[in-house]
Amino acid sequence: MPRKKYTHSREQLVPDPRFNSKLAAKFINYIMWDGKKSVAQCMFYEALERIAEKIKDAPPIEVFEKAVNNVKPAVEVRSRRVGGANYQVPMPVKSRRQQSLALRWIIGAVRGKGGRPAAHRLADELMAAYRGEGDAMNQREMVHRMADANKAFAHFAWGAR
Repeated sequence: MPRKKYTHSREQLVPDPRFNSKLAAKFINYIMWDGKKSVAQCMFYEALERIAEKIKDAPPIEVFEKAVNNVKPAVEVRSRRVGGANYQVPMPVKSRRQQSLALRWIIGAVRGKGGRPAAHRLADELMAAYRGEGDAMNQREMVHRMADANKAFAHFAWGAR
């Protein structure tokens, strides 16, 4: 933890070459394994091409951005120790964490399935999240349900971060 008030991100994220989107570049970096960025880019762009074939009324990058926004959680539970007991306290999620959780859940849903090429699974998951369905949306709903179930402990949120 930093001793000063704020932490600063060290890197400047370069937007992706095709859509000039920083969110797409960050998502490609999340997909990447073993430093193979070109493989991750091919997978992402192939998924967006499949989305463009299936959804005609919106550009694929907008479908991607709306899918990510749909998956972002508003609240989550965080463990808080008060008087020798641990409580699951619902707290609002900061915007950077919302984005990272959404990207992580989408990729986790894609990797959890099998049987087809990863680009096809990614396209299906993004289209499902765009419509408000799919495994990543289920994860979000579970987090929201857990926060709703622990609303009684919201008064313990005063000092937690």
